[in-house]
Amino acid sequence: MVNVCIAVGIEESVTSLKTLSTRSYHRLSYGVLGYYRLGAISTATSILRNYRKANKKNPRTKIPYARKLMLTTCYGFKIQNNHLRLPIKPRKYVYVKLNNHMLKALAGLDVRSVTVTPHSISISYAKETVETKPVGFVGVDRNLDNVTTASTDGRIGRYDLSKATRIKSGYRCVKSHFKRSDKRIITRVFSKYGELERNRVQPLLHNVSRRIVDEAKTRRYGIVMEKLTGIRRLYRKGNGQSRNYRARMNSWSYGELQRQVEYKARWEGVKVIYVPARDTSKRCSICGYKTLESAQRKLWCPQCGAMLDRDENAARNIATGGLRFGPYGPPGEAMVEEREPENTTLILKVDGGKLSQPTNDNKYPTKT
Repeated sequence: MVNVCIAVGIEESVTSLKTLSTRSYHRLSYGVLGYYRLGAISTATSILRNYRKANKKNPRTKIPYARKLMLTTCYGFKIQNNHLRLPIKPRKYVYVKLNNHMLKALAGLDVRSVTVTPHSISISYAKETVETKPVGFVGVDRNLDNVTTASTDGRIGRYDLSKATRIKSGYRCVKSHFKRSDKRIITRVFSKYGELERNRVQPLLHNVSRRIVDEAKTRRYGIVMEKLTGIRRLYRKGNGQSRNYRARMNSWSYGELQRQVEYKARWEGVKVIYVPARDTSKRCSICGYKTLESAQRKLWCPQCGAMLDRDENAARNIATGGLRFGPYGPPGEAMVEEREPENTTLILKVDGGKLSQPTNDNKYPTKT
């Protein structure tokens, strides 16, 4: 049913859920419950939107085709007597026994959907969270081999991710020795090693993201991260970089770590803010002057003479950016003129310390 919906969407250039429902619902099998037809349409809509986005970047993108068996439904199921009840026909059900861990995890939560595959059952649920007002911020600087955090109270944390880099390098070396020219075999082998790599790297990222979120939640801090965009364009072929260096940088999981930190923080009610990434590593976190590169990832500030660690300096600047760009930061300067009734003195709400020359017009006095 998913593939029928995909074919209809591509044929009629439809990616909207409502439009795809009206165009494809009557073409699906009439022997299947309406719950599962709607689930197939919803899944096909997500696939079509991803295909449209990929096709804009590469017009030679292949037309998607769903091969894995999967059943997703948001309606009709029910949990009763420690069993998951799924309808197969009107007034006919199949029951799946749930273990104690799943029952304990779902207690008191709103179950939203169920996904069944030949080997597993996934149950998604939701809960109401209230975003707490942060009393400070934790800046997160993501690097290839580590993640450095710095809070507004001066605490520094560093999480090692060099093991993830070594794992990716090892699997990249293994795949580079595969010389078969059969595309189908290459796809199968690369998919196998890619899955093995993800299964080893994902727990490392989950461990780091969980520790960052737990620290922020315990101290009632918000999390500040850089808004990284266009990173992959910096490491394309022809940019004058070695092949090994481009491969290492393009395997950097900065986006996956960001995704994990964000959804875990939202789940716990922790505020997440994104700040511009420009000059966070180059600007001195003490005086704001542009620093100079030194040895072993050290920076030297010619203005204040401080010797700074590059990662810690960036994390401090990111945390400070949370105070500037966050909704709970200190009030800034008012840049709007407030006029009073006629025949009264006009006061400009500006910082008088920024004026290079004093004004001689007594009608418009400034603050000193």
